[in-house]
Amino acid sequence: MNLDTLRKYIGGILLVSLCLIGFYKPVQQFINTPNSIRVMEGDEVALPKATSVSAMNSLNTVQMKKQEGQLSIQGKSVGKDEVVFELAGLPIKKVDVEVLKDFKVIPGGQSIGVKLNTVGVLVVGHHLVDTEKGKVSPGEKAGIQVGDMITEINGKKVEELADVAPFVQKAGEEGESLDVIVKREQNTIETSLLPLMEKGKNTYKLGLYIRDSAAGIGTMTFFDPKSKKYGALGHVISDMDTKKPIVVEDGEIVNSEVTSIEKGSDGKPGEKLARFSSDRNVIGNITRNSPFGIFGELNQSIENDLFDKPMSISLSHQVKEGPAQILTVVDGKKVEKYDIEIVSTIPQKFPATKGMVLKVTDQKLLEKTGGIVQGMSGSPIIQNGKIIGAVTHVFVNDPTSGYGVHIEWMLSEAGIDIYKKEHNRAS
Repeated sequence: MNLDTLRKYIGGILLVSLCLIGFYKPVQQFINTPNSIRVMEGDEVALPKATSVSAMNSLNTVQMKKQEGQLSIQGKSVGKDEVVFELAGLPIKKVDVEVLKDFKVIPGGQSIGVKLNTVGVLVVGHHLVDTEKGKVSPGEKAGIQVGDMITEINGKKVEELADVAPFVQKAGEEGESLDVIVKREQNTIETSLLPLMEKGKNTYKLGLYIRDSAAGIGTMTFFDPKSKKYGALGHVISDMDTKKPIVVEDGEIVNSEVTSIEKGSDGKPGEKLARFSSDRNVIGNITRNSPFGIFGELNQSIENDLFDKPMSISLSHQVKEGPAQILTVVDGKKVEKYDIEIVSTIPQKFPATKGMVLKVTDQKLLEKTGGIVQGMSGSPIIQNGKIIGAVTHVFVNDPTSGYGVHIEWMLSEAGIDIYKKEHNRAS
C-alpha cells in the first residue's frame, strides 16, 4: 500500500468517524443546547446528561459542575463567560453564558381596586337622536367609530366628560359644526361633527355614548422595595364595551376587600365580588396599561403577612413543570397561599403573555372558587422559594386551569431592567 492510498484510507476513516459523532446521542444533546444561557448569580442550570462530555470556561464568572454524568453551570459572579463543551478533546459546542445579579422583589397577592382615566373620552357606542327630521346619529355620520378616543374639540384638549357638553350646546345653538380630533389606534383623524337638537327638548346631542374612566378589581403581583415600582393583573385592561385596550392618561390603585365569590364551572368562569375599601386610601398610581398588566409606583409599602421580604425571581427557562403556589385573596383582605401545578412552561427569549399553563390542585381553593376566577389575575406564582410569574387567564371550559405570564416580562414592563449593562463586569 503506497503512501497516497494510506492517506486516503485514513482520511476516509476520519471522515466517517466525524459523521458518526454527529449521531452520537451525547453530542446531539449538546448541539441542541442553546447558544446562549442566562443564569442568576448563585443559581445552577442543569445541562444534558452525558458522562463522556466535558466542559471548560475561560473566566471565573461561572463554575462547571459534574456529578453522575450531569453537567451544570453555576453563576458565581455577575458578568459574561464562554463555555466550551468537548468530547475526546474535540470542541463540539460553544455557549455564551451571562450571569445576572440576583434580583429580588416583594410578592403581592393583595386584592386591589383599579381606577383608570382615559386619554380624552372613549366612544363606546352610537345612538340615534330623535330630531324633527327623523332619527340620526351625528357621530356615526361623521365617521366616528366605537373605540375612538375624542382628544380635542375646536382646538381645545378634552380630558373628561364634563369638557364635552359646553361645546355641544354652544355649537348646537349657533348651528355650527365642531372640529373634532379622534385617536384611532395609532392614527389621528380630524372630522366635523354637527350636534342635533332632540325633538321636544332644548338640548343638543352627538349620537355617541362616551366614557372617561373605568374601574375594576385585580391582584397585586409584586413591588420593588427600592424604587416602589409595582406590577399587577398580568394582562391588559380592555373596555367592556369596545373590547379594546384602554389608553391610560393616569389612574390609581386602592385597597380592596373581597365580599363573596361566584364559583366557576365548565363554560362559565367564576368571579371575585369585591368593593373598594371604605377608607378609599390611594396606595399607588397607574402609568401604564399593557398586555402584561398595569404598572406604576406605590406611595406606601404594602404587606401580605406571608412573604414580606424581598424574594428572588426565576427567569423563564428556570421554571419547571411541577408543584408551585399562588398568593391571592378569596375572603376580605387576607392573602393566602394555595397549591397549583405547573403543567407546562415555555422558555421564552422574547416577551409573550402566555408562558405557562397551570392547574389548581388545592382542594380548599377548588371548594371555594372552583379554580381560577376573574379578579384572581395577577396573583403571584411561587416555585421553590422564587417568584416565577402571575396568573393571567382562566380556561373557559376548565376553570381549574389557566395561563400564567413569566415574571421577567412584567418586570420589564414596570421599567425594571434586570439585564442592566452595568451588571456585566466581563466581556
